[in-house]
Amino acid sequence: MRVLIAAILGGIVMFLWGFVAHMFLGLGNPGIHQPAHEDVVLSALHEGLGATPGVYILPSLDFNKWNDPAARAAYSQKASASPYAWVVYQPQGKDMTQMTGQLPREWASNTLSALALAFLMGLSSFSFRKRLGIAVVAALFAWLSALAPYWNWYRFPEALVWAALVEQLIGWLLAGAAMAWWIGRQERKSA
Repeated sequence: MRVLIAAILGGIVMFLWGFVAHMFLGLGNPGIHQPAHEDVVLSALHEGLGATPGVYILPSLDFNKWNDPAARAAYSQKASASPYAWVVYQPQGKDMTQMTGQLPREWASNTLSALALAFLMGLSSFSFRKRLGIAVVAALFAWLSALAPYWNWYRFPEALVWAALVEQLIGWLLAGAAMAWWIGRQERKSA
């Protein structure tokens, strides 16, 4: 029960920190820009990508032609001379200001992440500082295993990737402190 309550505390703290980080500090925005001619780009997306939602990398090479030397050479030449884009495409569109579905999913994601972290923190009678260290290592692990590869392979903007590291480190330090305090408090009560 102490791990579950710690996870709920951690999920709430992380969710609130995410709100502050995005709405007041702008940590979700570095490297994200408005297009110069948005309507032209949107029209081209519908024409060029059609009706299939998904992730598109432009220019692209058909994965079935990866071992074809001629196709790879043509792609290499085109990729060197063309702009690059990594597009998350939804042809039907969605109003991003309506967050009724996103906010509960974010809280659930934060709380499930906190549950995994609380489980690790509760495995042994660690000190508060060691539990906080576990939170820092978990934040670094998550960033290194998820966002750093997106910077490396998909060319996510460096500013966005570094801002995400700051967001994760501060968030999990705050959430980790609340969780470590709760778990330690419960251990002292039972001793």
